[in-house]
Amino acid sequence: MKIAVAGTGYVGLSLATLLSQKNEVVALDVVPEKVEKINKRISPIKDEYIEKYFKEKKLNLKATLDYKEAFEGAEFVIISTPTNYDEEKDFFDTSTVEDIIEKVISMNDKNITMVIKSTIPVGYTESIKEEYVISNIFFSPEFLREGKALYDNLYPSRIIVGDKGEKGKKFAELLKQSSLKKDVETLFMKPTEAEAVKLFANTYLALRVAYFNELDTYAELKKLNTKDIIEGVGLDPRIGTHYNNPSFGYGGYCLPKDTKQLLANYKNVPQNLIEAIVNSNKTRKEFITEEIIKKQPKFVGIYRLTMKSGSDNFRSSAIQDIIKGLKADNQKVIIYEPTLDKKEFAGCRVVSDLMEFKEKSSVIMANRIDDNLIDVRAKVYTRDLYSRDD
Repeated sequence: MKIAVAGTGYVGLSLATLLSQKNEVVALDVVPEKVEKINKRISPIKDEYIEKYFKEKKLNLKATLDYKEAFEGAEFVIISTPTNYDEEKDFFDTSTVEDIIEKVISMNDKNITMVIKSTIPVGYTESIKEEYVISNIFFSPEFLREGKALYDNLYPSRIIVGDKGEKGKKFAELLKQSSLKKDVETLFMKPTEAEAVKLFANTYLALRVAYFNELDTYAELKKLNTKDIIEGVGLDPRIGTHYNNPSFGYGGYCLPKDTKQLLANYKNVPQNLIEAIVNSNKTRKEFITEEIIKKQPKFVGIYRLTMKSGSDNFRSSAIQDIIKGLKADNQKVIIYEPTLDKKEFAGCRVVSDLMEFKEKSSVIMANRIDDNLIDVRAKVYTRDLYSRDD
């Protein structure tokens, strides 16, 4: 079977890699450098399993800039283009998704079924069906971790398909055939409910991050041992010991935009909690900023812009808002980020030499700590208790 994948970020490239083990897959992107890398089996994103599969597996995978080449003869077109949150419109910008939909329609091939994997507002798929007068489209949410996207497709927590027909079942079977996990829990539902699952799942994760961050804020101001409290709370099996490691705030591809989109979907629906989750993250970043300012540092060193270990992405990372707050207070800030090929970022000097960075910084902020900072531990400000991402 031929499958096209539009967009080669974490979602698209992990799916393209997964499915190309047993199908012909053509990946479409608008960035020539990414297309060239994929065709040379060089992963354009940092993901351990994608890199491993590119080296070790025989994949029937090709990348192209030409949508006609990608879509012609495809049974499924998976749409995994970025949908950033538009703060002014208070909604996801779904223009890239619509661009792909229009290109598929222009192919005039009734055998193509579109599967939206991009995160979208609740009710979006049904509105698209009405707007374009089409039925060959459904939504299937993804639940992937940054840097472990292919792993999470190989060992999925669940497969959810927003379609109860034969095409939906066929798509779910494609995902299961290429995964390594047996007996994957699979749910079929209407597309609107599937869209809601995605936003509510990510907002719950954001709630959990915000909860333990607020616990940590309380403990730090009251001079209490955060770790003792978290471990005592987490031993209740109804709460558990996962996703409880304090941080500077939640960030990354999904949580900031998905929580705001869910809040926007709550228009005319009573709520307090969803808005509080969004506001809590802002409050946490402001608190962290003030804690650093209190130290009156000569130079604040930012150790990594990335949110997670093993990642090269720092989109919407919490530390960026903290940098803005520090700059607004006229603090001198330098950054160490080895994945960044620039001498300046957000008005701050980027230092490529780790030793120079350590010597120059009077306080080093590290959202997640690692062995590189052991020799300067006395300078490090972190809320990381467990040296893990969640």
